[in-house]
Amino acid sequence: MIQVRRLSTVDEFSEALRLQQCVWQFADAELVPLPVFVVAGQTGGQVFGAFDGHRMIGFCLAFPALKADARPYLHSHMLAVMPEYRNAGVGRRLKLEQRADALSRGLDLMEWTFDPLQLKNAYFNMARLGAIVRRYVENEYGNTSSPLDGGLPTDRCVAEWWLASPRVERILSDDAPAEGAKEPVGRRKRLPHQERIAVPIAIDQIRRDDPEHARAIQSACATQFKACFTRGLAVIGFEHTDTEGAYLLGRWP
Repeated sequence: MIQVRRLSTVDEFSEALRLQQCVWQFADAELVPLPVFVVAGQTGGQVFGAFDGHRMIGFCLAFPALKADARPYLHSHMLAVMPEYRNAGVGRRLKLEQRADALSRGLDLMEWTFDPLQLKNAYFNMARLGAIVRRYVENEYGNTSSPLDGGLPTDRCVAEWWLASPRVERILSDDAPAEGAKEPVGRRKRLPHQERIAVPIAIDQIRRDDPEHARAIQSACATQFKACFTRGLAVIGFEHTDTEGAYLLGRWP
């Protein structure tokens, strides 16, 4: 049975560091170092691990943060799951642990960044967790050595997870899987929306085989996202077909 718990020892933090390297395959200089895990755990952040028996199979790392208006929130910097445990609900378990801990401390907002060309992550963030997006940042982290970035600029959407909102409560309630069930991959009922930003389902292959085309897709998405956000729209949903994944944008209260 998979268990999720807070990490607290140097050995546990070291294992999370190893997982980080395994999942992202960063150069050593780009890894979040061990002392950062330690400090996050001691200063109001979150470092949780997912375990199959004694084996750590995933982790998440979050930092305490403060908005310009002094609103406290958590910034979730990393969530990693070993490849053989993906699509088995581990990522969702880690996010739910983060949510429960945040709410117990009176925090109602968590944010994180994600690559809008990573369509499985987009589906998970919007359709499974209920996050929204109102910001797009170009080349947030600079170019990295990770194969996941495919040599492209690290453009990122900023996910806002309003932890106690009716939207999140509804999505988590409707979408709670049975213990041990795999993540659903079916299509959702289409939400009312005003705009739609589509990305080819084959974007991962395009990144590998035709980086120039992938960069053109990324650039076009950046232009569309920023134009929509300037008009006051937000990403409120995500849908996919056999050929594309699409961000659905509309008004957010």
